Amino acid sequence: MRFGRSAVPGVSSRRRAQSGWRTRFAAAAVTAAALAVPTASLAAPSIANAAPAFGIAHRGAPGSFEELMVPSSMGPIKVQVQWAKNGGSSAVYMLDGMRAQDDHSAWANANEGDAPGIFANDDINVIMPVGGQSSFYADWVSPSNTNGQKFTYKWETFLTKELPDFLAGYGVSRNNVAVAGLSMGGSAALMLAAYHRDMFKQATSMSGYLNLSAPGMREAIRIAMLDAGRYNVDSMAAPWSPAWLRMDPFVFAPQLKNLPMFISSGNGIPGRYDGVGSFGDAFNTGNAIALEALSMVNTRAFQARLGQINVPAQFDFTGTGTHKWGYWHDELIKARPQMLSALGLA
Repeated sequence: MRFGRSAVPGVSSRRRAQSGWRTRFAAAAVTAAALAVPTASLAAPSIANAAPAFGIAHRGAPGSFEELMVPSSMGPIKVQVQWAKNGGSSAVYMLDGMRAQDDHSAWANANEGDAPGIFANDDINVIMPVGGQSSFYADWVSPSNTNGQKFTYKWETFLTKELPDFLAGYGVSRNNVAVAGLSMGGSAALMLAAYHRDMFKQATSMSGYLNLSAPGMREAIRIAMLDAGRYNVDSMAAPWSPAWLRMDPFVFAPQLKNLPMFISSGNGIPGRYDGVGSFGDAFNTGNAIALEALSMVNTRAFQARLGQINVPAQFDFTGTGTHKWGYWHDELIKARPQMLSALGLA
């Protein structure tokens, strides 16, 4: 089987329309927030073979943008990459949110996360996997039985074994990597770093849900996942099972000791990226307020948890803002210095 790559200097800014899940998730978010108080132009595509077992595969010019098709147990996965400016081997993995699309990562979009722009002058490979809607980037126990999924999500395996093994053929380090994500991806970034300390040297969570076992959280997630692709949370992990607890940053917090972390959340107050003047803007902003409020409560709970066990992290609650891309773009800028320092690039 052959796997392709194409140079793509721009990515569509199309996002899926807001839908009824936001209203339902927002209602659940209010309940959960109350209960979750802590006890403490496109170029013609070119084709390339999969990375060779020996030696370094040809990769694009330093600083260029490519799309790779990476083999996995889930089938070929598109991964968008901006190669390091000076050809270096260090990397940052960027994880999307609950409504991750199957055609591009929003981090690759200049009108959304714009991670390529933020790291354009750094000697770091920006790795942006595509897809994983509602997955929490976890290894699920079974295919989702509410949407006819034909395979079982195995995102942790992909991100920590299949993808780094593939990228090693392109000269990308397996063990000098940072990981960052927003919302669902923020929770997952901490999980991946906690269980794969030999790989990840820094983790960033933006508006993550970091207290998944708090009262009301599972049902809030259930509502969101059913509408975001009709995925069943029970196929991800059974309620309160070891697999569920393994995903909860509040539970695995001790495993984050000595890991540089940047953790942020907005305060839910509309700010510079919240539109005004139309019903649609008001509707979307109202739901983004509730989602960010839930994230803030979860993140504050996690902050208290780390304080109880004397695990330091850099927290940022300084900005106003709701659950929207403009704020996550700004938070990535703030997280960048710590990432580069942890990887020996600053």
